[in-house]
Amino acid sequence: GSDPDHLATQGVSKVLTLSSTYDHRVIQGADSGRLLARIEELLTVADRFYDEIFSSLGVRHIPARWATDDWAGPDENKWAEKQVAVSRLITAYRIQGHLSADLDPLRQRPPSLHPELDPGFYGLTIWDLDRRFGTGGLAGSEEMPLKRILARLRDSYCDTLGIEYMHISDPEQKRWIQQHFEIPDVALGREEKRRVLHKLNQAEAFETFLHTKYVGHKRFGLEGGESLIPLLDEVAGAAVESGAAELVMGMAHRGRLNVLTNIVGKGYAQVFREFQGDMEPRAMGGSGDVKYHLGAEGKYETASGPIDIHLVANPSHLEAVDPVLEGVARAKQERLGPEGHKEVLPLLIHGDAAFAGQGVVVETLHLSQLPGYRTGGTIHVVVNNQVGFTTSILDARSSFYATDIAKAIEAPIIHVNGDDPEAVLRAGRLAVAYRTRFQRDIVIDLVCYRRRGHNEGDEPSFTQPLMYKLIDAHPPVRKLYLTQLVDNGDISVDEGEAALSEFQAILRVAFAETQQPSRPAAPPKTPSSGAVEVGTRVPRERLEPILVHITSPPEGFVVHPKLTRLLEYRRDALSQGIDWATAEALAFGTLAEEGIDVRLAGEDSTRGTFSHRHAAMVCYETGAEWIPLAELSGEGYGRVAVVDSLLSEFAAVGFEYGYSIEAPSALVIWEAQFGDFANGAQVIIDQFVSSGEARWGQPSGLVLLLPHGHDGQGPDHSSGRLERFLQLSAEENMRVTVPSTTGQYFHLLRRQSLSPMRKPLVIFTPKTPLRTRASFSSVEVFTDGRFEPVLPDPQVARGARRVVLCAGKVYHDLVDRRAELGIEDVALIRVAQLYPLATDQIEAAVSAHPGAELVWCQEEPENQGAYRLITPELTKVLGRVPEYAGRKASASTASGLTKVHLAEQAELIDGALGV
Repeated sequence: GSDPDHLATQGVSKVLTLSSTYDHRVIQGADSGRLLARIEELLTVADRFYDEIFSSLGVRHIPARWATDDWAGPDENKWAEKQVAVSRLITAYRIQGHLSADLDPLRQRPPSLHPELDPGFYGLTIWDLDRRFGTGGLAGSEEMPLKRILARLRDSYCDTLGIEYMHISDPEQKRWIQQHFEIPDVALGREEKRRVLHKLNQAEAFETFLHTKYVGHKRFGLEGGESLIPLLDEVAGAAVESGAAELVMGMAHRGRLNVLTNIVGKGYAQVFREFQGDMEPRAMGGSGDVKYHLGAEGKYETASGPIDIHLVANPSHLEAVDPVLEGVARAKQERLGPEGHKEVLPLLIHGDAAFAGQGVVVETLHLSQLPGYRTGGTIHVVVNNQVGFTTSILDARSSFYATDIAKAIEAPIIHVNGDDPEAVLRAGRLAVAYRTRFQRDIVIDLVCYRRRGHNEGDEPSFTQPLMYKLIDAHPPVRKLYLTQLVDNGDISVDEGEAALSEFQAILRVAFAETQQPSRPAAPPKTPSSGAVEVGTRVPRERLEPILVHITSPPEGFVVHPKLTRLLEYRRDALSQGIDWATAEALAFGTLAEEGIDVRLAGEDSTRGTFSHRHAAMVCYETGAEWIPLAELSGEGYGRVAVVDSLLSEFAAVGFEYGYSIEAPSALVIWEAQFGDFANGAQVIIDQFVSSGEARWGQPSGLVLLLPHGHDGQGPDHSSGRLERFLQLSAEENMRVTVPSTTGQYFHLLRRQSLSPMRKPLVIFTPKTPLRTRASFSSVEVFTDGRFEPVLPDPQVARGARRVVLCAGKVYHDLVDRRAELGIEDVALIRVAQLYPLATDQIEAAVSAHPGAELVWCQEEPENQGAYRLITPELTKVLGRVPEYAGRKASASTASGLTKVHLAEQAELIDGALGV
């Protein structure tokens, strides 16, 4: 009963639309062969005999969109219009082609032709299909018929592989991608296809085995994303071909056990033992960690040769491992020399919800091209479940793709259907080739699904019932690929099933090993952080040449007028008192002479937040930079690098932590702009710095410099949150210090580097005392002294009426007020190391004043600072509870009003002195 003209025209339109969307791999059913044959027949007829089709259908009126041949002759204007239309169409496919690509294995939203990819959108008609147009080099050809142009564009951008790259501003990168993406890919050989099937067999068999033997155990399985394993295999192989010797990886939970066994090479039996609660002693410290957080190292045999694999340990904090991985990679690369980035390839595996939602991802991306952080490009693989824990993508992000944030650094983004393993391999090869060529980050969005819940104890259909009906009916990728290989004659069904049976037999053997009784040895005891003292003094004859070097600008370098006096002071520092920046420079310089690398990074660290360091100076006339410490050189010398970081704490601290675990002999320092800002890195501090050794047996010597002190600068520029670090301190996991003099600071830095025991060191550095001469030490402290955890009062040695224990800046305020009031019977004892607490030295210093009143003085409010956390230990040692002198408990760290600050400070100082 419908208009035959309308139906006929609609039919032709449908045939042409099918030519851009049908896919052999997704047409299923008993009649699939006949259906495909019919489609091919219709397309062939449509391609050659359009006019006969319309005539045979008896169409009396064909809509202008399809029938109007408005350019039948040699009209140059019409030709130019058509050529512009074709050029716009090509550009549209390069920009928007991914929107019509067949990316979702579940086909929740079947692919459709995006309006801007329709030739009719640009005024092109059916009569233009056989006409030749300029292509601008599409697929290596300068001219093609429109039908070939469309076919090539659709195959390149709208199949199971799509790409976003037109946001890149560099024309060379765009041209390279076009040359590699628009040329048909070379088909895999038979052996390559068998290898892909083998990796899929490994991935699926491992998960199936665990699901059968350990029902309900959390393992964050890879079911639905098994193509990750052949992808990593291909990336590793391509990396070997590019000259890489090591692949450094970071990833969260999902698929981690599969990657550990099938890529890193961890033994299956060991994984099974961990399910039974039997942990490998070498993989743990004091407390250990769950199996899907552990790191590992191994050698992987690719089709192109062996490559070392290092998977970094991580906590449950999803993307927190990202900057840590980059720091590890950078340290490895620097150890290999200037070409190290070619030999070490960093790779990060993300989840889609975390990649879009976690701010540290963007922070880490922004590290990628900074001179002090670049690693020659990272390959990012997003295992795209298309769902978060229980949250749909509509509630999880505002962007169209989870990967859209990568456009911030102009990274190309390859989207690939996880059910097409051969397309997945092509994505991996392209990613390695791009990274090798441009030394920039690239993202692979592996679109797959999660067959089970977030963990194996969840029921995902509670929140995603429609999605999980599709998943329950969807065959695994191994079965789909096996069917494809069988249909194409690449392998027999018996061969495929035999490979899977063989792998299952290997797992059964490994499982049998776990049934043998084993008694793991206790993990080695971590050595005490205070057990060994090292010599840190340096003779004057070594200090003087360094001082001359850092105060002697190169010829023609014009020092900023306001810095000339600074250089003059530093030249004479050995005779008039060594300031904080000079003490630090001397520590760095002497360590470099001893072959120790030094790396200091932070926001504005080259100049210093308080304009005190000036590790780099800029010529006042030319803008040329002079970094004197970086110029220290000699046989066996270490490198000194002072780096300005991006405005980040989370990623910046994570990077330095990663660097420190990979470069254990280096002095690695992160400096906060203000100590308060360290709370932006609290995840790294909690999950890595304070507990990494206990959880993973992963020692770190990272130093945190946290400017700290109540100077009337308000709540956000006063406290480095000393109490948080003391709360995290146990089992001698780190050192927490508050030096009050430059000599103490010098010896602290040198002790940290020369000590055989690697422990994180937190130094609460001063702000106003940076220019307080009372805190400047004489050269004799540097040449003959050492770091003293406890400093008795040099003026009141014995018999004081009152003893005040304190740390840091407040000591100088107490000294000044004591002198002002003429008090001579109050002793001021500095506790420079708050953890581990040197109780014997504290007891000795206090016992010099028998019967004296005992006070703990601090600037911080009572519920903050050290008082409440170290009082129990002081009480145990001294036999009494110290009286408290300080600010009352407060929700804020400090007052923002100068008058209030001064009144509070005067009150606590007088209270401590007993006035």
